[in-house]
Amino acid sequence: MTPEMTSDAAGLPTTGSGLRATGWWGMVVLIATEATLFAALLSSYFSLRSGADVWPPAGVPKPEFSLAGPGTAILLSSSATMVWAELSIRRGRQGRLRAGMAVTSVLGLVFLAIQSIEYATSEFTPRTNAYGSLFFIITGIHGLHVAVGLCMLAVVQLRAWLRHFDAERNLAVQNVSLYWHFVDAVWIFVFASLYISPRVI
Repeated sequence: MTPEMTSDAAGLPTTGSGLRATGWWGMVVLIATEATLFAALLSSYFSLRSGADVWPPAGVPKPEFSLAGPGTAILLSSSATMVWAELSIRRGRQGRLRAGMAVTSVLGLVFLAIQSIEYATSEFTPRTNAYGSLFFIITGIHGLHVAVGLCMLAVVQLRAWLRHFDAERNLAVQNVSLYWHFVDAVWIFVFASLYISPRVI
């Protein structure tokens, strides 16, 4: 992000963004800790897999792409709408900011709805075996992160309607954008590990 800082008449900083903003660094630290959590979960998944002759274990079908595939496309496309929203407010276009965040929120909700359908129709549960437990924990915690991101978007959307943001003052938009892209990036690793790797390794 491009560092920006605005000052008052006395030359003292009043708002910041990018590398100069403490709020931005706070979000970066949060993302780093959450990335560590997902790294630990995926490490546990592959550790369990390394000791298995068959993966997934006998009697458990491989996760299907029929729902997860479209869900992945929908979630990843939401990063594009979030980028559009952030770039819009940097140009002072508040209407496009609100529209971009609204579309991003809808796409996130659709992803969670697809995940709920997948859970409801799954042929195994968290109680089936260790594989089932890890599958639901990893995807469930990611779904929780999507839900948290949607709450962040709702708050920032409200502030956008109250005209709290402009081309210079938009740190909250930057932060929620960072978080949302992180959630989308993590899903790439989750999808590759849980859905693709059992078919290619």
